[in-house]
This record gives sequence, C-alpha cells and structure tokens, in this order.
Amino acid sequence: MHSAGILVFRRVEGRTEVLIAHMGGPFWARKDDAAWSVPKGQVEPGEEPLDAARREFREELGLPAPEGELLPLGDVKQSGKTVTLWAVEGDLDPADVVPGLFEMEWPPRSGQTRQFPEVDRAAWFSVDDARVKLVKGQRPFLDRLPA
Repeated sequence: MHSAGILVFRRVEGRTEVLIAHMGGPFWARKDDAAWSVPKGQVEPGEEPLDAARREFREELGLPAPEGELLPLGDVKQSGKTVTLWAVEGDLDPADVVPGLFEMEWPPRSGQTRQFPEVDRAAWFSVDDARVKLVKGQRPFLDRLPA
C-alpha cells in the first residue's frame, strides 16, 4: 500500500510551523497526542503519487494545497505502508478547512453505517509540538523540512 501527501509549512518569527490535521472518526475522538496527521491518502492504481497527494489534500481539507515549489521529503514506512510526502511553504487559515467525509460501520458489528469527517480540525504547530501531535510514523518527515 502507498499513501502520498503534502505538508504545508511556514516561518513565523524565526521558527518553522507545520499545518497538520487531527484524524476524524470515533477511534481518534478522545486522543490528541499521536493522533494528528499530514493530509495524505492512498495512491490509486495508475495514479502518480504527486497527483494523489494533491487530490488527498483537497479531499481531506476541502482546500487546494498552496501554490509554490513542492519539495520532496521522501518516503517512510508507516503501519505496513509506504508514505511519500512533499512540503510546500504557504499559509492557510485552519478555520477555512471543510473536511471530506468517510463511511464506516459504527458502532462495530452493528450493521449501521455512519459518516465521519476525514479530519475534525487542522492547526499550526511548531515543529517540536508537531513531534508530539503527529502519529509516530510521520515524525521523521519533520527532520527533512528545509532549515
């Protein structure tokens, strides 16, 4: 399995901040640390990873990724899949995020399908704070951001 995404960063008063999103749905509702993610998703068969990254950014946040030079951050292994990310310097207002929805059976084994937001919020964090908030498998990308 292969996922791709875009990590938006900005520089504020000499420090780097990243825009990450808290994962939506009932499994993540009561978690905060290690419950945030870079907007990313599955690369479909025949799809270029960068095209998937742009599509997933829009699907998860309801906004296009900022224009600008996309900097490859490479790959990491996360939960048995490969995650490929690019970084772009830009600025988005988290209040403008309109997340996409996904369906799942909830409660488990109930036979009922419910919709949940892909993400329930997005926010800017310093790189140090993002190391705590991001799921563990995505933390290595923070070390690959431009200085």
